[in-house]
Amino acid sequence: MLTPVVGTPADPAREAGVAHLFELHYASMLRLAVLLGADDPENVVAEAYYQIYRKWQRLRDAEAAEAYLRSTVCNLTRMRIRHLQVARRHVENPPDEVVASAESTAILHDDQRVLIDALQALPARQREALVLRHWLGLKEKEIAAAMGISCGSVKTHTARGLAALTHTMEGRR
Repeated sequence: MLTPVVGTPADPAREAGVAHLFELHYASMLRLAVLLGADDPENVVAEAYYQIYRKWQRLRDAEAAEAYLRSTVCNLTRMRIRHLQVARRHVENPPDEVVASAESTAILHDDQRVLIDALQALPARQREALVLRHWLGLKEKEIAAAMGISCGSVKTHTARGLAALTHTMEGRR
């Protein structure tokens, strides 16, 4: 059972709902954070669950919880990447080698590494649109809601991202 957040009253329905959401979607949210480029996917997902736990009473519909969670993971990953980019600009000696987390290594197979590297090289919005569309199988409207952009922008980011990935992958042949 979840421990209530300090300052919030215990609510068995909320705790059961978040626990059920955790059982159903933790692994997929962790993979989403990894594929979006989070350097600490476990913390991103934990923060997303914390936020949904805090805001559970304000959810209009329990069915909306998964979409809210997915959107939160996207936003937190984006904020974390932005923060790291700023922090790295102010470091005198940036690290020579980026070490992948154990989750990244466990999830991705060697034969997928080239595709993942090409995906990571894409601009953030293109990468997000492609991951949400092709990995999670979301519709344009759901992607637009998760990313906070219009459906037309989703189409543009998806098309440009696919074109760049196709170009990169065909260059390997």
